[in-house]
Amino acid sequence: MMSDTAFQAFHADCCTQVDTALQQHLPDPTQAPRRLHQAMQYAVLGKGKRIRPLIVYAAGYAVGAERNRLHDPSCAVELIHAFSLVHDDLPAMDDDDLRRGKPTCHKQFDEATAILAGDALLSLAYQVLVEASWPAPQVKLTMLQNLLVASGAQGLVVGQALDIEAVGQSIDLPHLEQIHIHKTGLLIRACVRLGVLCAPSASTQAEQHLDRYAKCIGLAFQVQDDVLDVVGDTRNTGKQSGKDAAANKPTYPALLGLQGARTMAQRLVQEALEELTDFDEKADPLRWVARYIVQRQH
Repeated sequence: MMSDTAFQAFHADCCTQVDTALQQHLPDPTQAPRRLHQAMQYAVLGKGKRIRPLIVYAAGYAVGAERNRLHDPSCAVELIHAFSLVHDDLPAMDDDDLRRGKPTCHKQFDEATAILAGDALLSLAYQVLVEASWPAPQVKLTMLQNLLVASGAQGLVVGQALDIEAVGQSIDLPHLEQIHIHKTGLLIRACVRLGVLCAPSASTQAEQHLDRYAKCIGLAFQVQDDVLDVVGDTRNTGKQSGKDAAANKPTYPALLGLQGARTMAQRLVQEALEELTDFDEKADPLRWVARYIVQRQH
């Protein structure tokens, strides 16, 4: 079993690798249009937890992928995540002023620049994969398909639309789960899938177990986010606590109670860990990610 220290080293190394890749792919902020390029850098670089790239690396490691094959897919998913945060924070969407402990992109720059920066980050994510040198064309197409589904009208975008529609409404648990399966879960499933695609020959059975693992941690991640919105400290979370309740958004604590939401998150993590039963110690980073999701305070 991987120790805390070993996992922290693994996480730090993944962050270093993906930050290096991001720096290489992001446009030079001194080049015109500088304001747009500065906004892109601002939205991506900094204090992000890099959980989604970490999941790509951990999934790839579990099935024997070479580390250098994981850099560009990890970079791509982080660019998509950054795009989603920039657009979610806009006044027309969640209207947030704080993200990762600093002003949101539209507050630091302006609304139009933030919209364009988000658009550019989403396009850049696909460009990174298209221009990657190593994958066979069919592998590259499969990666792109997974990310397109996860980020578009079958995934993240429709999840955000459903989330907006649900504000002020009384919805049941399956409806809430459907929102977050799309808004959060499908991109996390894509992270696992991209990591697996970087391996030479992962078995179909392994892929199925890892996909079910990803479904569980994707939903657990959102449940814990909702819990932190209730109990978290803005100084730790890096965003304004209590905002979901103030906006009258449906959340897991609102439907299940705070303890009920925590219990649900723990159950989902346990189900995720059970999917890794037949994997050896190379899946330890995935095990740690699952536990971290419900233990994190930000």
